[in-house]
Amino acid sequence: MNKKVIIAMSGGVDSSVAAALLKKAGFDVIGVFMKFWHPESKNRCCSAESEKRARSVAKKINIPFYIFNFEKDFKKKIVDSFLKINKEGRTPNPCVVCNKEIKFGLLLEKALKLGAEYIATGHYARKSDCKLLKGKDKNKDQSYFLWKLNQKQLERVLFPVGSYTKPEVRVLARKFNLSVAETPESQEICFVQTTVNEFLRKYIKTKPGKIVDINGKIIGEHQGLWFYTIGQRKGLKISSDKPYYVLNKNIKNNTLIVTQEEKDLLGKELTITGVNWISGKEPKFPISVIAKVRYRNKGTGAVVKKEKGKIKVIFKKSQRAITPGQSAVFYKGQELLGGGIIE
Repeated sequence: MNKKVIIAMSGGVDSSVAAALLKKAGFDVIGVFMKFWHPESKNRCCSAESEKRARSVAKKINIPFYIFNFEKDFKKKIVDSFLKINKEGRTPNPCVVCNKEIKFGLLLEKALKLGAEYIATGHYARKSDCKLLKGKDKNKDQSYFLWKLNQKQLERVLFPVGSYTKPEVRVLARKFNLSVAETPESQEICFVQTTVNEFLRKYIKTKPGKIVDINGKIIGEHQGLWFYTIGQRKGLKISSDKPYYVLNKNIKNNTLIVTQEEKDLLGKELTITGVNWISGKEPKFPISVIAKVRYRNKGTGAVVKKEKGKIKVIFKKSQRAITPGQSAVFYKGQELLGGGIIE
């Protein structure tokens, strides 16, 4: 009997090709479209149009197709958490939490109850002997967003497009005669229709406060610390010949601290919380890694230490705009070791 796998289908080219590859490989494939919460239900990843595309692909490759409604869980675990963390003055990454809690959490749980042996996604990542590896396509690698996964999840996950580049995936889509071959890239935060700030304004009230320079001089007024992120230059509305950058936030005094010197944004170390090691075992410290402090960051050499119960990361080269709430993620060659949330 063929092994049963449930593939998360978003209506995009990556998950569609992933489904076709699994079918070709002889798996008993079931397509699932996950319905997430959105204020207007028009976002690309779970809109009626996306569902229609996913259903069309499932029909084309002749696999069963179902809809799982995760709206309530998504709103509570992802959106409400996103708003709460922003309100605390930090800048979260909801995709990391969604992968852990929804795509490789709820979906996997439901899949196992339905008798499936695996779940699969269109992520550009690979695995080998329960090690999580970068995707083949350096520009599309999504392993950064998967650092919260554990061994139980990883042993049940398949990444069919992880060994292909994006152009190769589009070629495969045409080869399989899939209508989604030219589907554009999806937006980064699925429940944000336009900009993050516009979304935040709908759910968090403004709270004006002072904008001060590094000497404490008042030079402007902000509308709420949650509308700004470390390193931000645009939208400060400060009259000056030389641009200002957001350097820090003083939550206690509701003050936004800015600087005109970009070098002030450079930092050589950080502390992380909520640390997860993919192997399930804490390494012997100190360890040398390649660390990334944001998705589009190329990564740089660093040493990870444990001091007084806290995990510290010391970079060989200073990093720009280290942002509390974002993820610091560690690699050894192609392998993703784990990560944590920047304090």
